[in-house]
Amino acid sequence: MSTVDAASGTGEYAGLVAAVTGGGAGIGLAIAEELAARGARVAALDLDTSALPEHLTGVRCDVTDRASVQAAIDEVAEKLGGLDVLVNNAGISAVGTVEDLSDDDWHRVLDVNVVGIARATAAALPLLRASEHPAIVNMCSIGALNGLPQRVLYNASKGAVLALTYAMATDHVGEGIRVNCVSPGTVHTGFVDRMLAKFPDPVREKAAMDARQATGRMVSPAEVADAVAYLASPRSGSTTGTALEVDGGVTHLRVRPVQKTDESGAGS
Repeated sequence: MSTVDAASGTGEYAGLVAAVTGGGAGIGLAIAEELAARGARVAALDLDTSALPEHLTGVRCDVTDRASVQAAIDEVAEKLGGLDVLVNNAGISAVGTVEDLSDDDWHRVLDVNVVGIARATAAALPLLRASEHPAIVNMCSIGALNGLPQRVLYNASKGAVLALTYAMATDHVGEGIRVNCVSPGTVHTGFVDRMLAKFPDPVREKAAMDARQATGRMVSPAEVADAVAYLASPRSGSTTGTALEVDGGVTHLRVRPVQKTDESGAGS
């Protein structure tokens, strides 16, 4: 993470205000911390913000409720003086095939992961139009373009996020509002640990998730936060309509398994 002290008012984000949905824990908290470290004043929007550090502004927000989202964005503007960066990070997952998942499962995940982005963005747009450096970053996933086992609903929602990002970027490029997304591989957070607990053999499933990345390990929240900070930065003024993969190579690399060698050094 950046070593810039947010309290000093210096750094590439100095003078900017950022809001991060789902910012109370996991990837969202890592993003909020990174933007603050780079000089932004940051509001973490979440259902529970009680555990946030003092340098972040906690704002209660339910992304499935339009009135709650609007009230949260209004509170950010009131407390921090405007809005320059919106990070649509709030998201949930589901495990199973199309046979396993109910209509309620589909409605719940799509409501948070897709419609939640639309609600937050709609509420933020009037403030972003008033900014000199407006940017939106959506949290996508490699699941948008890769068939992950037992993730049909999550993948469908992230495919929608990818399409939504391109459409939003097109709609608002004329207003100077940049819209991009980050597509992480599997990130090792409490979110993933809770999902792993649903499998018959969580240890085996974790090993499979680690092995899926060409780097041999899951992505860290800090690595995703760095990618978000790059895309939202005023320094990235010509980057819009882009999906940045932070996936340990899983999308494009096809690495051969490491061969074991015997004592003579011959491959086995």
